[in-house]
Amino acid sequence: MNSDKSGYTLTLHNSLTRKKEVFEPLDPQRVTMYVCGPTVYNYAHIGNARPAVVFDVLARLLRRLYPHLVYARNITDIEDKIIKAAAEQGVPISTVTQKYADIYRNDMGTLGVLSPDIEPLATETIDGMISMIARLIESGNAYEAEGHVLFNVPSDAEYGALSGRDRDDMVAGARVEVAPYKKDPADFVLWKPSTDDQPGWDSPWGRGRPGWHIECSAMIEKHLGETIDIHGGGIDLQFPHHENELAQSTCAHGGKTFARFWLHNGFVNIEKEKMSKSIGNVLLVHDLIKEAPGEAIRLALLNGHYRQPLDWTAEGLAQARRMLDRLYGALRGLADVKAERGANDGVPPAFMEALCDDLNTPKALAVLFDLASRANSETDPGTRAQLKSELIGAGAVIGLLQMDPEEWFAGAGLGPNIEAEEIEKLIAARNAARKEKNFAEADRIRDELAENGIQIEDGPQGTSWRVAG
Repeated sequence: MNSDKSGYTLTLHNSLTRKKEVFEPLDPQRVTMYVCGPTVYNYAHIGNARPAVVFDVLARLLRRLYPHLVYARNITDIEDKIIKAAAEQGVPISTVTQKYADIYRNDMGTLGVLSPDIEPLATETIDGMISMIARLIESGNAYEAEGHVLFNVPSDAEYGALSGRDRDDMVAGARVEVAPYKKDPADFVLWKPSTDDQPGWDSPWGRGRPGWHIECSAMIEKHLGETIDIHGGGIDLQFPHHENELAQSTCAHGGKTFARFWLHNGFVNIEKEKMSKSIGNVLLVHDLIKEAPGEAIRLALLNGHYRQPLDWTAEGLAQARRMLDRLYGALRGLADVKAERGANDGVPPAFMEALCDDLNTPKALAVLFDLASRANSETDPGTRAQLKSELIGAGAVIGLLQMDPEEWFAGAGLGPNIEAEEIEKLIAARNAARKEKNFAEADRIRDELAENGIQIEDGPQGTSWRVAG
């Protein structure tokens, strides 16, 4: 059983052991989680958004079980793609990285992603990287060659345990540069020289900059310690990035466990095709949030289990909007009752049990929709108040139902084609026409509203409206 007081047992699929395990932190008073964040040189695509949303849900869940979570998600602000983008634009790299880091934070915030506790920057951790590299050289796990420092893969007998690849696959999969100064084809760069026109830092091996993999290891060591509870990221990072992180951190810390649990979310495909610039099907979050509410995008990402591949479709996004219409519709129907929190802070046990089963969001969402169905037919005031509390409480854990129902139906930030005041006037005119049995005029007004993207619904409480999805 977990050492938290909630009574729930959290199980997570550990990529390292390839099985579900009961999660118990090393220290319940300081639970540590690190997730690989963005490399900020361009807009984030929908595949980048999936780990941000998935691990946001996990962080929300962990905080209910263990209030003392320390969640770090880094920003990679030094990398060759950033250098290239800055050179093309004729600006310092900080101009590029600050711009896209801000856009990333805003775009993910629109999807309901909360800020991490710590957001370390690679450029602020250079000293830690240099220190770690020096220790790896001293222990015989790294070597200097022609201004480069490389990790010596054969020196780590456990290398490959995370990805489960054999040696030939690893060399091919890493697309390694077969450089003459490498002792082994699989060896990877920890430090590389910088030319005069490239960003660089002074080091014992000359002016240069870090390799990508060492950045996360140093940021974790600095902010979370030598051993962390959970390391997360997309499945595309499992090899070589996470494999290399695991190797260099374990060796730099004398064989200590680096991450006790490794979690990876599946790929996002677009309309059954791999997302690719060459195909031209890369969907940017920055564009999607102009077309659909952030909560709908979030729900579409959570409709599948996080470890499975997700097929992103236009219909799937439209379906997510309709699903939220149902949930917000249930809350709107409960507008006349006050939510009663009661036990479990309003979160139904079945909902928590679903999320505690390796973050089973499809099962948790089924519980949420069952609550909505019951709310729509319930007449007992006390039960209605409890259902409202459970809808709001469960929604908060998964990051949904975060706005007022009327705000949602008014367009959820996207806005209708006409002002709300005009809509209300037209509805009043339609109701007057219906009262006078002028059904032709009533139908004409309904059609006018529809042409402006407004769908109206007549019910026992009167006529309500929403922006059509």
